[in-house]
Amino acid sequence: MVAPGQPDLFEGSDPFDTAAIRARVLAAWAASPARFREDANAEEDYALGGYRDRLVVELAQNAGDAAARAGVAGSLRLSFDGTVLRAANVGAPLDAAGVQSLATLRASAKRDGLAVGRFGVGFAAVLAVSDEPAVHSRNGGVRFSRAETAAAVADLPALADELARRDGGVPTLRLPWPDDASPPAGFDTEVVLPIRPEARAAVEAALADVSPELLLGLPALQRIQIGDRMLTAQRSGSDVELRDDSVGTRWRLAESAGVIPAELLADRPTEERARDRWSLLWAVPLKPDGEPIPVTERVLFAPTPSAEPVSLPARLIASIPLDPDRRHVAPGPLADYLIEQAARGYAELVAGLDPAPAVLELVPRPTLAAGAFDHALVAACLNELRQTEFLSTVDSFDTRVTPEAATALEQVRPDVFADILDGLLPAEWATPRWANALNALGVRRLGVPALIELLSTVDRPASWWHQVYDALAEVEADALAGLPVPLADGRTVTGPRGLLLPEEELPALDALGLRVVAADAAHPLLARLGAQPATAAAVLTDDRVAAQVESALDLDDPEPLSEAVLGLVTAAGIGVEELPWLAALPIPGQDGDWYPAGELLLPGGELAALVADDAPFGRPDPDVLERWGSDVLEKVGALRGFAVLREEDVDPSEADLQLDGESEWYDAVLDQVPDSLVPPVLPDVVAVRDLEFVRPDAWPRALALLSRPPLRRVVLAPTAAEYGDDVVDVGSYTRWWLRTHPVLDGRRPDGLRTQAALDLAGLYDIAPVNDDVAELTGVRTGLADVLADIGAIPDLLARLGDPARTVPLAVLQGVYAQIAEAVRDFELDPPAFVRVEPARVVDRDDAVVLDAPYLLPLLTFSPVPAGGAAEAVAELLDLPLASGVVDAAGPDSGGVRSGWDAVPGIELAVTRCGAAIPAASVEVHNGLTVAGVAVSWWPAGDVDHVDAKAGAAALGRALAWRLDRWDRRAAVVEALADPERAAWLAAEDGCC
Repeated sequence: MVAPGQPDLFEGSDPFDTAAIRARVLAAWAASPARFREDANAEEDYALGGYRDRLVVELAQNAGDAAARAGVAGSLRLSFDGTVLRAANVGAPLDAAGVQSLATLRASAKRDGLAVGRFGVGFAAVLAVSDEPAVHSRNGGVRFSRAETAAAVADLPALADELARRDGGVPTLRLPWPDDASPPAGFDTEVVLPIRPEARAAVEAALADVSPELLLGLPALQRIQIGDRMLTAQRSGSDVELRDDSVGTRWRLAESAGVIPAELLADRPTEERARDRWSLLWAVPLKPDGEPIPVTERVLFAPTPSAEPVSLPARLIASIPLDPDRRHVAPGPLADYLIEQAARGYAELVAGLDPAPAVLELVPRPTLAAGAFDHALVAACLNELRQTEFLSTVDSFDTRVTPEAATALEQVRPDVFADILDGLLPAEWATPRWANALNALGVRRLGVPALIELLSTVDRPASWWHQVYDALAEVEADALAGLPVPLADGRTVTGPRGLLLPEEELPALDALGLRVVAADAAHPLLARLGAQPATAAAVLTDDRVAAQVESALDLDDPEPLSEAVLGLVTAAGIGVEELPWLAALPIPGQDGDWYPAGELLLPGGELAALVADDAPFGRPDPDVLERWGSDVLEKVGALRGFAVLREEDVDPSEADLQLDGESEWYDAVLDQVPDSLVPPVLPDVVAVRDLEFVRPDAWPRALALLSRPPLRRVVLAPTAAEYGDDVVDVGSYTRWWLRTHPVLDGRRPDGLRTQAALDLAGLYDIAPVNDDVAELTGVRTGLADVLADIGAIPDLLARLGDPARTVPLAVLQGVYAQIAEAVRDFELDPPAFVRVEPARVVDRDDAVVLDAPYLLPLLTFSPVPAGGAAEAVAELLDLPLASGVVDAAGPDSGGVRSGWDAVPGIELAVTRCGAAIPAASVEVHNGLTVAGVAVSWWPAGDVDHVDAKAGAAALGRALAWRLDRWDRRAAVVEALADPERAAWLAAEDGCC
């Protein structure tokens, strides 16, 4: 601008002597068509290439340079009426050097170091939209015209061929013409651009896209007006507020500048070497609370936008050398040097922000870097940040540490750990959101396992540990298994599992050597990790207490432990039913010795009145009984009545439950389990103990006691034996013991039967007790009951062979067959004697099993009744069949033969058997003998032989055997005995 009253420097119609410029240029082109071609190509490259989309940026840059040279607050007004774009600015007006620069490519007049533009080609951007650009300034103006330049060139014959090849295209900006128009009032310069119709939409879009951020790289330009829209920049210290009309955004700046070392300019172009100062600015927008907002346009600004990508989330505006098209960085020592300066400036920017986690948004990500320049910039910035104190700590908001000195605790509230970890970041810095940034900075990230390992080396008061547990309260339990825990006795142990948390006053825990958490350290987290509340019940369920009690009789002085456990039982109200090992608790006896509680009889108790005087039981010391009471002693196992043993998963081949006759019971169990490759296991064994100590005369009272609940359920409860996938009921130990011992008037219940067990008549005596006691003790309730007990079958066979017994015929006829069926899967030794008649037994060597009734007359051995199962009985008793010992093929003489259909009464006889008349023949003999022995009937192949003297009795037996209905022989004999009564008998058969 010109001071008031001062005349303009240029006067006349052509103040810048544009005619001379045109003359020189045209002469040069005429002399050298190649020069014309070179200028045309260069201008075309800039207008259509590197500067094709930089129109507004270049206009703003020129306005900023003009303001800087004039030392005024820069202002630019852009207006577009749809045909002409006008850009008016304040500042230094156009001068002759400026005109020369406009008309000369790559020869900028801006050499004073204040200008942003320095290449001398930026004005070429106007050619992308206009053919008639003009610059009106307070000192005069110039204009350019594609048409007038083309006309001037057409007058040069030397350029005719080149002009034809270019279809009339000419370097418009090389020929300036004078222009007398003036800038609008209040402005020093105005660029006027008539817009080609096809470019109008692009101009409107470019104007709409202008952001106030453009002012960041043009510090001398404070405002840009675009129509009614006003963009401004207001600086205050290290901040600048950019406004777009009423909408403003605060930006934080970090600026630096300096002199470029001469050696770094050695490889730069001549005019660039004269500009020996560098400057750079980092800028980032801020939220109202001061948190940074990552920028979205991530390219290098030098100082206006280039095409060089920058992945850092802040705006970099720097005097970094660019290629001639001002799109990409020119690599070399100068660029490397300025990258280092930019890294220091970036660290300064970050350190100048409030130390909140959001500052980590500005941490570069190497994985996002694009291009060689960006890779180098990111690496340099990261290196600087790692050594910059910008991270806050839990100690104080104002305390800053470098990333190299910082520690981030993961998943844990960190404040309590500040005194064991230097540079500890607040919790909000260590969330997963910032993990990548912390990793890039090299911040030490400490996970829970590493923290637990560190804590194992720490010695702190119990109250400090409570704070630690509070900080770890939300961590998964699996990660805290090795957590140190201070104990009440001063020790520190690893892991909370099995520890006790103090909750109530308990007696003499020291005597139990338990690990109790120090009161000031107790925390709900420890309970979540397996520590148990130190209630009486919890203490008693501690496996270590059980182990101590079970070995307490070996102590020199069991009294402290005994008193402690009795106190806990009193407080907890639980006893041997829940904790069977309490029966091993040492209790002093009245004789001065120590006894397991389960071996003490309470005075006045039911069991004390039943056992023999020499039974191995003690009586509690009267003082102990008075102090604790019989109820508490009974809780720990002292016996008022019979004790009950409970065990799980008992292996009969290895178990030792200290039950009387235990091994014999296991043998009885194994007898009931079929052969298997998998040995049986008893999942649950429940048994009444100490039955062997009952006096013989006390068994009636003992059985009365066992008959009442809850012991009755124990006696009768079945026991399962599992082998592989199969299960079999083997009965209870207690019932087996009662059944096999003389508890009923000196006799074993398994040798007695109930009154109703008629199928055991003659074999077992009737038990002298009611059915209730009979069931309890295992008195035999019938043959099926005996056969279900495989171990009892040898005794049953022995009873059958006992000559002192008489067995009813109805029992004898089927008993051997039923025994054979029951033991078909088992191997038994055969008895020495077998019963052949109700009151007669014989040596097994003198017996056979009768498998055919017609063989009886020929037998020299006594036949054993087979009950329809001759072969099975023969195998059971290891006896031959009668058919195997009789050697006779048929009758000794012949008789009269006829068909069965000719026998009188045959129809009714076969009807009674539910059969048809057989096709076989019947032969009647006058005296039938076989092998010299008289017989009444004899089957031989398809012929049935009968003795005439035997009559219907022989005929009926022969026919019933032939029809395989031996059980119907009496009805057949009746039908054949009196054929005349056939109708009468048929009527009887059909009556009911």
